[in-house]
Amino acid sequence: MWAMRGTAIAGLSALLCVGLIVLLHPVLQRYALAKPNARSSHRVPTPQGGGIAVIAATLAASGFGIVLFAAPFTAPLATAFAAAIVMAGVGAADDVRPLAVTPRLLLQALAVAAVIYALPNALRVAPVLPLSLERALLFVGGLWFVNLVNFMDGIDWMTVVEVLPIAAALVACGGLGALAPEAVVVALALGGAMLGFAYFNRPAAKLFLGDVGSLPIGLLLGWLLVLLAGAGHLAAALLLPLYYLADATLTLLRRASRGERIWQAHRTHYYQRATDRGFTVSEIVGRVFGVNVVLAALALITVLVDSRLIDAAALACGTALVGALLYSFTRKR
Repeated sequence: MWAMRGTAIAGLSALLCVGLIVLLHPVLQRYALAKPNARSSHRVPTPQGGGIAVIAATLAASGFGIVLFAAPFTAPLATAFAAAIVMAGVGAADDVRPLAVTPRLLLQALAVAAVIYALPNALRVAPVLPLSLERALLFVGGLWFVNLVNFMDGIDWMTVVEVLPIAAALVACGGLGALAPEAVVVALALGGAMLGFAYFNRPAAKLFLGDVGSLPIGLLLGWLLVLLAGAGHLAAALLLPLYYLADATLTLLRRASRGERIWQAHRTHYYQRATDRGFTVSEIVGRVFGVNVVLAALALITVLVDSRLIDAAALACGTALVGALLYSFTRKR
């Protein structure tokens, strides 16, 4: 029964996403065209804003799933949805006319802060820390995670091959009792929507997510990962997005050490450097997808086996795997 209902939610989300993209594409073609520049990975003007369909489908299918599973529509869930809509609005405005750094970051911070504030006090990620300090760290981490998902959405299918394995693993975690039904519903809906978007974003892409998609996707994924960590599975919550975390964070540190303006657009992420070294887009996203599938498997092992030793071993294996991938991107094909 769970499998049938889950398939219905994901399928509905995918169909809604495809339908909305077909309806919106002419409008996006006219008003939200991303023109190539020195930092772009595409060579022809391509419409962006497909994230409108992804987020709308995710929220609609999630609502359907909440009813289908008779899951509670909790305050944290309602806050996450509202914050995702705010993030989508910020991203949409930035897609049409780039916003200044300060107001964009402030609006993002307000949305992330609302999501963190709405978490129940009983949810603890690091119980050894005072609650106020833990929540402050979650706020900083959440704000960074939202932006790194945005930063990493730089080539065709990159966000697709990141979100799909994470969403599938989160659904599996729910089946193992590590996530509440309402969180599983959101993971199903988000995965289904990204599957619907994948057809239009396949290399060479006919449509990009845009900030309207990458920002709220980062928020929803970050919220789901916090819920997983708060259920006692911190290792799994770190393993699932480990490639994105490593590529974006190491790139940020490298640019900061060189005195570069880290908020400005660039082409120095590992996956972007790989395109300059002869890798095709399909080769890059294929390798990332393979690594993400292994990371998802490692994460599930840590959920299945309650052992700090297993957690440490899985994290070590995941770190080594991601490190090898990043290193391969720095070499010529």
